[in-house]
Amino acid sequence: MASLTEARRIVVKIGSALLVNRATGALRSDWLVSLAADVAWLKGARADVILVSSGSIALGRGVLGLSGPDLALEQSQAAAAVGQIRLARAYEEALAPHGLTTAQVLVTLEDSADRRRYLNSRATLETLLSLGVVPIVNENDTIATDEIRYGDNDRLAAQVAVTVGADRLILLSDVDGFYSANPAEDPSATRYDVIDAITPEIEAMAGDAGSGLSKGGMKTKLMAGKMAIAAGCAMAITEGSALHPLKGLSNGAPATWFTAQMDPQAARKRWIAAMKSKGAITVDAGAVTALTSGKSLLPAGVSAVTGVFGRGDPVDILGPDARKLGQGLARYTAEEATAIRGRRSAEIEGILGYPGRAALIHRDDMAL
Repeated sequence: MASLTEARRIVVKIGSALLVNRATGALRSDWLVSLAADVAWLKGARADVILVSSGSIALGRGVLGLSGPDLALEQSQAAAAVGQIRLARAYEEALAPHGLTTAQVLVTLEDSADRRRYLNSRATLETLLSLGVVPIVNENDTIATDEIRYGDNDRLAAQVAVTVGADRLILLSDVDGFYSANPAEDPSATRYDVIDAITPEIEAMAGDAGSGLSKGGMKTKLMAGKMAIAAGCAMAITEGSALHPLKGLSNGAPATWFTAQMDPQAARKRWIAAMKSKGAITVDAGAVTALTSGKSLLPAGVSAVTGVFGRGDPVDILGPDARKLGQGLARYTAEEATAIRGRRSAEIEGILGYPGRAALIHRDDMAL
């Protein structure tokens, strides 16, 4: 099993049924206080923590008195608008006694499908984490339509884990792991402690959602697992309704761990290396030395820019002899890169008219 206290970056998905009392529609305050203590414990172990939290619609519908198993889209959006502010305040009040600052980050599927939005989301989350903030991420249900929805927070949590290069993804659920069949229907069903590969046989065992508040089922959890482990992030499914669910998991509570075969950084670099290049950036000898020692590529080391590419597109990195050194994701368009090539980072604002990023290709976005 993967260790939590040794993790560098952890994404925790929290389902609606854990946060909200199904009978009353009220927040489970005692549970949230215990979760906040667990988050503070992980932060004390020097781990970055991101919470991907359901609950806004469940909270809002209780306030608005909207009953029934299914709400119309506009009712769900109205409930989310009411619930989001309450959910954010609840997290803020639970984490503040531990000296932790929170931030609300609302996203839609479009934010990861569009490369520019994806990079902006990634930069924002990275900045928040660098400042010690605990981001609370949720789908922006007030504006999301069926066409632009994740539809469940399992896959959203996996996407967040991939975006920030997390090495642990924890799905706090209403079931204590992955079973060979639905344990509520088949008494002979057995739980898997560890799954090293998500095979067709494993996928065939997955069922659908079982909770009245939750939209995600085991199928979506397997989809999340595929996404996470491909990015080098180990994933756990564990029952989360008890107090201090993260400490419980660390102490050996029942769970299923999906193992990753490489670390997130190696997985990301492999992904970058496999992308089809849209252009090329030629660097000078000084930049070659800097890059091979693990530095980012600054505009000052660029001697030529070719091709047509946008921000976030993959480009080849060529040495002075035109030999390919590797590939990276450009932080500027081809036109912008041409304008700032050979110039110092301090000159970027004067040339482009806005303060840009210091690196043309950051070392984390580079595969040499």
